[in-house]
Amino acid sequence: MEIFDCVIIGGGPSGCFAGISASEKGKKVALVDRNSEICKKLLLTGKGKCNLTNLNEINEDYISKYKNGKFLINVFHQFSNHDLYDFFERNGLKLKIDTGKRVYPESENAEDVLKTIKKILDRNKVRLFLREKVLDIEKNKEFFEIKTDKRIFKTKKVVISTGGKSFPGTGSEGDGFIWARKFGHKIIKPVPALCGLEIKENFIKKWQGINLKNILVSAYLSEKKIGEEFGELLFTHYGVSGPSILNLSGNVSENLDKGEIKIIINFKPALNDEILDKRLQREIKENPNKILKNLFKNLLPSGLIDEFLKQSGLEGEKKVNQITRDERKIIVEKLLKFEITVKKTRPFYDSMVTRGGVCIDEINPKTMESKIVKGLYFAGEIIDVDGKTGGYNLQMCFSTGYVAGINV
Repeated sequence: MEIFDCVIIGGGPSGCFAGISASEKGKKVALVDRNSEICKKLLLTGKGKCNLTNLNEINEDYISKYKNGKFLINVFHQFSNHDLYDFFERNGLKLKIDTGKRVYPESENAEDVLKTIKKILDRNKVRLFLREKVLDIEKNKEFFEIKTDKRIFKTKKVVISTGGKSFPGTGSEGDGFIWARKFGHKIIKPVPALCGLEIKENFIKKWQGINLKNILVSAYLSEKKIGEEFGELLFTHYGVSGPSILNLSGNVSENLDKGEIKIIINFKPALNDEILDKRLQREIKENPNKILKNLFKNLLPSGLIDEFLKQSGLEGEKKVNQITRDERKIIVEKLLKFEITVKKTRPFYDSMVTRGGVCIDEINPKTMESKIVKGLYFAGEIIDVDGKTGGYNLQMCFSTGYVAGINV
């Protein structure tokens, strides 16, 4: 049995940064991971390009990008997005910033991020124990004993950074939730987030592959709006995806068991009912002999038109000068409030992050230490905090890991 100052369970971004910051304080650190390589999930982020963070100012708007974002205010004060940027540049990884202030390695290759992290862990003499599955954690007085399938570790400080349940093939199978619950922590039900939504209506399949930009998407549980996003939407073989849907999906996931959820697509968010109706009237007046589906070429992508008209109960071959006021009203209403029904979210294996996890009320936001068990810390996706697309989730992992590490 070997004794360490700190044992970190889970070798993702949060676990690695906990190891880095703890070792920089001179701590003897063990990092245990069931995979053959650290940061397995990191290699998948940003479609392999690795969107490390977002350099927008950390203000109220930035914090609002997260569920339970206020929990992170102190964390970001200790290790911010700019601190992360400087950290990687200082350690030889060249970075670049896109127009949305998203940060990537200059090479656009996540492997280069992994190489940098491994180099620092090695330099800091963090001991890596890979291909080891943690079977149990016990606390006897002030020491924890961590039993793996190969050995037993003894330590006064443990960081659980095992991730959530998304992409289980990378090792995130929810083990951390079992240990947290064993030590008395409340677990907010884990559900998929940053994922596509499966839709009940079969006609959606006909729109597969069509991508819409600058649209407004809202989610409603009964009459209550539970989320709204502006941006891109992609129709798929199962329903809808794209950035706007991904950012809505966590809100949908945590409300699915409460009742039916409708997704409302506003194809023309820059227009209101009155302005859109006037535009229609003008186009009808200028093109009286056009048929309706041809008039729609100025309103929607061509691949949507036939089915959109069918679902709206309108005749595409009808001349526009024969369109009634009531039919015009239907067109306006459907363009601004096109309704589809959520069947379910995509499963964990097809979701980027997990919503839910260890309740934030039971974690000290200044140190990441458990308020229930002294010497037990949490970092990363295992905590009930998740963010929108654009580098926010990785920043949360790096920052919470760093803060856990400096406090062990």
